Amino acid sequence: MALLLAATVALGLTPRAGLQALLVAAAGAALLWHGLPAHAPHERFGAANQVTLLRAVLVALLVAGVGAGAAVTLALAVTLVAGVAALLDGLDGWVARRLDSASAYGARFDMETDALFVLVLSVLALQLQKAGPWVLVSGLLRYGFVLATRIWPRLDRPLAPSERRRAVAALQMVLLVAAISPLLPRPFSDLTAAVAVGTLVASFAVDLHTLWRS
Repeated sequence: MALLLAATVALGLTPRAGLQALLVAAAGAALLWHGLPAHAPHERFGAANQVTLLRAVLVALLVAGVGAGAAVTLALAVTLVAGVAALLDGLDGWVARRLDSASAYGARFDMETDALFVLVLSVLALQLQKAGPWVLVSGLLRYGFVLATRIWPRLDRPLAPSERRRAVAALQMVLLVAAISPLLPRPFSDLTAAVAVGTLVASFAVDLHTLWRS
């Protein structure tokens, strides 16, 4: 919490921005605590989860930038923070495999962090005027799928691990970070974000088809 406050002050953001980041961090901490029983049989939080936690803190810091305007300095700051968060993606899984500490808890923590990261990136892309409102599809598609599973229970089934799904998730982060960068002007940022949206929609379509037919 102290790190988030210090970072928002260093970035020159308003107290409201700091409060946004703190609220997201507090909600994430509550969810982590609530799901802790799923961490069994591991007794320690583990190095892999600590890497994911660092990524989650960076995502919460990005939330502080939501609603803060479209200044070039803000764009540069959020790009740097998002770039670090994107570089850390995949490191937590590698650490979990190396230390034989993988768990359903860690996998879910990683997935939810990725989903929020993509949502915040898509909102920032719109806010910074680097793409149109359609870019929000990248951030909202996963949450729309969760809602769909409540309406159509047949979709609420586990999917086999997929390298295609992992690659598309990583691609979302890389492309959206590039899109929000002040170094990539429009219409190139539009094109970059469009590729991110298109690949994600296609990936979800494949999974939905598989689930519906099963």
